[in-house]
Amino acid sequence: MERLDIHLMGREYSVNVKPEERESLQAAVALVDEKMQQLAGKTTSGGELLAVMTALNIAHEFIQSRAGGGVDLAGSRRRISSMAERIDEALAKQEKLF
Repeated sequence: MERLDIHLMGREYSVNVKPEERESLQAAVALVDEKMQQLAGKTTSGGELLAVMTALNIAHEFIQSRAGGGVDLAGSRRRISSMAERIDEALAKQEKLF
């Protein structure tokens, strides 16, 4: 684990992070800070209440994306299948060259 200094709403925090998770944690920090800034512009609440409301908003968006409002799995599978077919066709043409 290594130490990482992060900034949320202008305040600095130190957290421990695995080196391989550093980049994704920094992306999460950017998302949380952006959401907190947006919510802070709409309310007079601050501190802990702002953090809780931000967490609830992010969790709500996450649950909505998982509950059918997100990824079209059937459509994704069709597109992946189509791409695989095109790759197979391209490879078959290459095999004829050798």
